Amino acid sequence: MTPDQYCQNKAARSGSSFYYSFLFLPPARRRAITALYAFCREVDDTVDDTPDAGVARARLDWWRGEIESLFAGNPQHPVTHALQPHLDSCSIGRRQLLEIIDGMQMDLDQNRYLDFEGLRLYCYRVAGVVGELSANIFSATEAATRDFAHELGLAFQLTNIIRDVGEDARKGRIYLPIEDLQRFEVPVHDILAARHSPAFGAMMKFQADRARSHYRAAFATLPEADRRAQRPALMMAAIYVTLLEEIERDGFLVLDRHTSLTPIRKLWLAWRTFVSSRPPRV
Repeated sequence: MTPDQYCQNKAARSGSSFYYSFLFLPPARRRAITALYAFCREVDDTVDDTPDAGVARARLDWWRGEIESLFAGNPQHPVTHALQPHLDSCSIGRRQLLEIIDGMQMDLDQNRYLDFEGLRLYCYRVAGVVGELSANIFSATEAATRDFAHELGLAFQLTNIIRDVGEDARKGRIYLPIEDLQRFEVPVHDILAARHSPAFGAMMKFQADRARSHYRAAFATLPEADRRAQRPALMMAAIYVTLLEEIERDGFLVLDRHTSLTPIRKLWLAWRTFVSSRPPRV
């Protein structure tokens, strides 16, 4: 199996919404974004699939060393082998890759966030930086496209947090800021017990509105000159915005179920956005 095939299999098995936007890219850029996605999955799985936090930290340290080996021209892992040809052509930097690893380590160091500013740092590291690198791979020519990528990455991560509240709670993690729980008078034990309530629904509506504000900020920032090049990001956005709408339509029943879109619906949303080159309505 070649490094590119390894990454392709990793991306396809995940079932991620991102995968559908990759299908519309030219081959070289598709290989680059698939390798980046596979890297993110590898380091995320290092944390999620390793029960011993000490072992997980050691594995993340190995990945930090592997990034140094990558930029020294001596990668060892299939994912870093697949990334290597694209470092210069797609502006994939050492700092960004290491910051993604730092974001994954935050899951080992804390499982609560006092306020949104603390959560924003986490989202920036695990999603905003990925957005920046993805924008580079898609071919960004304007400085403002970097701001678009960061805002969109934040919106994606906030949507993931909304979708996965119950699943994350069962892993001992609650990403919803403590200040929001207190404001809406939602006890932590209600979340841990998967107990829905009107107060929980109101808080989740607030979270959804926050995510939408970042989608709108992202779309308003995207320069016209880069709109066509950034169509893969807009395809992802169409899928994620629709997912957020479905979650709200279901009454934010996210504590005991996992809302998702069918593969054919994701493909349709991606195709429609590819043709129009326009962001979804939020």
